[in-house]
Amino acid sequence: MTVLLLLLAALALAYLGAGALSWTVLFTIAALAFSFTDPGFAGLLVVWGLFIAVAVLLNSSSIRRRYITAPILAWVGKTLPGISDTEKEAIEAGTVSWDGDLFTGMPDWNKLLAMGKPTLTKEDKAFIDGPVEQLCEMLNDWEITHQRYDLSSATWEFIKENGFFGMIIPKKYGGLELSALAHSTAVMKVATRSITGAVTVMVPNSLGPGELLLHYGTEEQKDYYLPRLAKGEEIPCFALTSPRAGSDAGAITDKGVVCKGEWEGKEVIGLRLSWNKRYITLAPVATVLGLAFKVYDPDHLIGDEVERGVSCALIPTSTPGVQTGARHLPLNTVFMNGPTWGEDVFIPMDFLIGGEKYIGKGWAMLMNCLSVGRAISLPALSAGAGKLSCLTSGAYARIREQFNLPVGYFEGVQEALARIGGLTYLMDSARVMTAGLLDNHEKPAVPSAILKYHNTEKMRAVVGAAMDVHAGRGVIKGPRNYIARVYQAIPISITVEGANILTRSLMIFGQGAIRAHPYLLQEMEAAQNPNKEKALDEFDHIFFKHIRRNLQLTARSLVLGLTGSSLASAPEMARETRTYFRHMSRLAAAFGLVSDVTLATLGGELKRREMISGRLGDCLSYLYLGSSVLKRFHDDGCPKSDLPLMHWAMHYCQSEIQNALHEVLRNYPVKALGVLLRPLVFPLGRHYERPDDATCREIAEMLLQPSDARDRLVDGVYRNTRPDDPVGRIENAFLKKVGVANVEKRLKKAVKAGDIHDEDLHTMLEAAVNKKILTTDEAERYREAEEAVDDAIQVDHFNPGELPITQSD
Repeated sequence: MTVLLLLLAALALAYLGAGALSWTVLFTIAALAFSFTDPGFAGLLVVWGLFIAVAVLLNSSSIRRRYITAPILAWVGKTLPGISDTEKEAIEAGTVSWDGDLFTGMPDWNKLLAMGKPTLTKEDKAFIDGPVEQLCEMLNDWEITHQRYDLSSATWEFIKENGFFGMIIPKKYGGLELSALAHSTAVMKVATRSITGAVTVMVPNSLGPGELLLHYGTEEQKDYYLPRLAKGEEIPCFALTSPRAGSDAGAITDKGVVCKGEWEGKEVIGLRLSWNKRYITLAPVATVLGLAFKVYDPDHLIGDEVERGVSCALIPTSTPGVQTGARHLPLNTVFMNGPTWGEDVFIPMDFLIGGEKYIGKGWAMLMNCLSVGRAISLPALSAGAGKLSCLTSGAYARIREQFNLPVGYFEGVQEALARIGGLTYLMDSARVMTAGLLDNHEKPAVPSAILKYHNTEKMRAVVGAAMDVHAGRGVIKGPRNYIARVYQAIPISITVEGANILTRSLMIFGQGAIRAHPYLLQEMEAAQNPNKEKALDEFDHIFFKHIRRNLQLTARSLVLGLTGSSLASAPEMARETRTYFRHMSRLAAAFGLVSDVTLATLGGELKRREMISGRLGDCLSYLYLGSSVLKRFHDDGCPKSDLPLMHWAMHYCQSEIQNALHEVLRNYPVKALGVLLRPLVFPLGRHYERPDDATCREIAEMLLQPSDARDRLVDGVYRNTRPDDPVGRIENAFLKKVGVANVEKRLKKAVKAGDIHDEDLHTMLEAAVNKKILTTDEAERYREAEEAVDDAIQVDHFNPGELPITQSD
């Protein structure tokens, strides 16, 4: 009994994160208790000898540093992964926000809910309800992708004149200076109308000259270029990707050699550039080219070093030798994308962004800017695709009938609709929360990678399910089709701004483990400190805080697993979400424990164990995504009608975390450690389950009926009810069909009773009016609804002469 009580006391101290004094008291009690069991002199000598050793090590930092910390520090220096200069710059890019709280394994949920709700300002709303809405009305996706292979000239002018290229540029330079949320919402809305239009407006406001100039440009560069970019007088592009350097941008072979040359009639020191870039959005129409390349100074004209590193320049495309204009054709979205190249192109030094002092700092500049762009553009585009899929799939499933029943009431279709609705709610929650972080002056590097990967992958799942629901209606291209181009664009989103495979397997956990971990980066920096004495002091302080945290995570993972998370705290205002907060705390502790053991076990080998890294990245990602769902539900005022969406998303996130942890342990590189970790992570087995059928049916019903919940879910989508519009045609039929549901019910009852016959719509309605089953007004509304449905479910067809290529024998 004494031993059991001591073990429980030790577990409690570990769970509470007790300090050295508390542990010393417990060891004192244990030694005293053992002494009263008459162990003999030898036993007393061993026990009290161990007690003294432990007490001294816990409470005497000088002895501990000499005999414990120093050997550990030497081992850590060999075990921790080495960091190249480019990796270091990537790790240091951006800031740590909620991802850091998750990495502690003990997130403070009150802190999450205390973050202000992201909201649009009056100016933001005016832009979205005005120019953005107008732009959407101008965009004809079939004309763009099938006939013009480009936006119309009127659309280009509208984009320029209304500041779409200057959404992030401050007002003092003539830009719109939109909030991150407004920027995201604008891109999302345009994306629901045209992927080509969305990409056109989002790229200059993401990773591009505007962003780089704002943060790093000289005052002269800002004063000249930013007003011109804001007004659309300049069209920018940024050339980073080379044929041999995609995700590994540090491997670019494009170079600039420092030399003397003639510029505007004078001999000046500049750079002679040679480059070959591809996949560059807006390159075919750009007037100013942002370029990343490596600088070399073989003649030591600007310093002693020959290799000066990655640098960025801003070059007018009219500069002699600059080659642009050729186009790639990115599937069927046809936004302006193409290669650019040049050979021995001379530019003066003041073309370097930030001037000469920023030579060699290009990689850090790009990483800092990319962390912002990744958090907005593609996550917004993905959320827009989800909202469009919710709006149209629910409407189509309600008006399209099979076996005399709307297909939306078939459980197989309902399962797909639930996936569409649940994943869209998840994507949009993450989009909004991350935009809020940006508006609070964060640069969330790890969350931006999470959103880039998971929102685009969720887009793949959602649009795939939408295509399943639409079936043939989604397959046939033409002016009526509103989903095919979105489906065709999925691989582009998956590929750009970092290929998804590498984003998942290398960036999310690889960068997050070092950047967001509460101690790891400090330990690495201490281990690399050339001042040995100072390094030892710093490392001793950090390392034993790390040990204390790991003891706490071990205890929390075990105790919360044994108690069904009931001991975890939850915010007081949380009622419907209390259980989810508690379970997320348990899963965060398990993730923290497994990730720390893995880092200590694999060290530098983790870089090459991408399957393990990817699964741990999934754990962190779904902790973040689940957090965003809980915050969104509370920010919206906990509406009861949104409960199915919240339940679905949280069950999905928790089961994904569980499955990722299971796969990590099942494939653990040190099998014995995997066996030891499993009872700490899953002491009672795996019990988190995917959303149940009842929740799926509730979400499907939400999409099949007009409601406040449906409106909230699709908020931000371009929406109309015009019968001549691709989306408006479906929404018009949907609203009219639902509006006559009671009329339809009476008609079907009358047909079943044999009172009227349904072989012909006109005859049936005439008979229904004559027999007073319907009023004249009801019959007319039903006729209009049926005609609208008949038009909405049609697909396009073309005469052979209308097709771009005709064949003859």
